[in-house]
Amino acid sequence: MALSKLNFNSLNLTPVAGKGIGFDSGADDLEASFSGGAMTFISKSTASSSSTISFTSGIDSTYKEYVFIFNNIHVSNDDEAFAFQGNAAGGADFNETITSSYFRSIHGEDGNNGALAYQANADQAQGTAFQALLANIGNDNDQSGSGYLHLFNPSSTTFVKHFIARGNYSSADNKSYNTHVAGYFNTTSAIDEIQFKMTGGTIDAGTITLYGIN
Repeated sequence: MALSKLNFNSLNLTPVAGKGIGFDSGADDLEASFSGGAMTFISKSTASSSSTISFTSGIDSTYKEYVFIFNNIHVSNDDEAFAFQGNAAGGADFNETITSSYFRSIHGEDGNNGALAYQANADQAQGTAFQALLANIGNDNDQSGSGYLHLFNPSSTTFVKHFIARGNYSSADNKSYNTHVAGYFNTTSAIDEIQFKMTGGTIDAGTITLYGIN
């Protein structure tokens, strides 16, 4: 996508009669020739009663940011969490150390139970469990969850690896939950694999697509 950027060196802020401070119309106010980032498709996985969905290739130093888009995740078990973990390069157990936060807004189908709250049982403080993204999805035939996960500079061997996620799902108690999750893998080793799974049961349907951000 193309970006436009203000060229502050060229802005001419001068008094304009009757208008106070204004832009000199002869100034080169906008630069429109700059190119912005683009999402590059890497891979896509489709769930079918899947116990896990793993991305074991394509996460490397090619991009500084990776985005996973999870779409219509439908689950076998009611009231379970859709979650993720990572592997440092050379790892095999998806148990990296995570510090995270999790809050959500709620609204019921009947118009009641509107709330905004921190969810302490879905965060981690130097934990190695799978990190919840959608905490209690319902398994009715028409229920599912969707959202995205951003992973920043996973190939760095200097800094911890930050992530941010947003999601929305229809819950086991028939409410709309909008989730905000963020944290970091507390390791300076490169993270090169990501795995998604339910805390119980399987991912019956849905897709997860991986993109790199230029």
